Amino acid sequence: MLAGGFLSTRMNSASTQFVPSRRMGIHEPIHQMAMWGDFKGLDTSPPMILEVEAKLDNQSEDTSHGIDGPSNKYDQEASKPADKVLRRLAQNREAARKSRLRKKAYVQQLENSKVRLIQLEQELDRARRQGLHVGGALDNSQLGYSGTTNPGIATFEMEYGRWVEEQNRQISDLKNALHSDIGDVELRLFVESGMRHYFDLFTMKATAARSDVFYLMSGMWKTAAERFFFWIGGFRPSELLKVLLPHLEPLSEQQRLDLCNLGQSCQQAEDALSQGMEKLHQIIAETIAARLLGDENYYQQIGAAYEKLDALVRFVGQADHLRQETLQQISRILTTRQAARGLLALGMYFQRLRDLSSHWSSHPREST
Repeated sequence: MLAGGFLSTRMNSASTQFVPSRRMGIHEPIHQMAMWGDFKGLDTSPPMILEVEAKLDNQSEDTSHGIDGPSNKYDQEASKPADKVLRRLAQNREAARKSRLRKKAYVQQLENSKVRLIQLEQELDRARRQGLHVGGALDNSQLGYSGTTNPGIATFEMEYGRWVEEQNRQISDLKNALHSDIGDVELRLFVESGMRHYFDLFTMKATAARSDVFYLMSGMWKTAAERFFFWIGGFRPSELLKVLLPHLEPLSEQQRLDLCNLGQSCQQAEDALSQGMEKLHQIIAETIAARLLGDENYYQQIGAAYEKLDALVRFVGQADHLRQETLQQISRILTTRQAARGLLALGMYFQRLRDLSSHWSSHPREST
């Protein structure tokens, strides 16, 4: 089977079968706070009452002077309290408007502070998982944390931290299910949930690649041991097949043949993508190196190289499509219980790689 044919055929099938689950967000916005309290002390008496009181006062004054009926003086005096009330009401409305604006700004500040706090908690949690002491020197290469200020990448790191926590929970649930007398129908729900969880990761990575493809390709969001096996932003499907096969026994002859053919197809597709990456490296290097000496206006070369980076984003997407299609094909070949064992073995494999990084970073090493 040719690599290009595998890619086009598999990717098309993946695009029709893959239904992205909900996109993980940072946190849902804080609900709008209720008003902090009524504005007390406002004169809310109807103008009618004030006018009656003013009229009684003026009538007594007119009687004392022996004047009957309204006068210009009466009109002027009666209008003063009403004008005063209108001014006070307008001032109170303006004060209320400014108070609402201040509260809105305060709520937004709380939201920003909460997001930052969550980021710090994620950093501390990663440090604890890898055996590092808070207050010590934190090595970003050990943490798998870039310290980036890119909002898209900061969001991805938070989402990926939650993704790992959810995967650990799913591993525990799947292990308990396999050791119980649960039927295949119920077990299939665990398998589908585990598959969707990996598909969520591919969706998250696609967004992160558009935000900063170099960051995603560097693997800084992974631990050191995981980066050792990195290939175009993730794992090699053919290598994982080799890891999983011993844990899928017993296999029928047809299953063994199908998995062998799948492994060969994965290898051919990986070789094609690797060759494409090497060619892209060469093109970008030649573009940057053009007219190095004697040319001060080199921004043309930078711009040309920058335009070619879109191809790198597409390579990451194709590699993730290959990973997704491989997982789907394995699930189709295996029985429900075999697929559950395969997902459990896959999750524990990544879990042990993270543990290996933790032991490596915390183990004291003698300097030579």
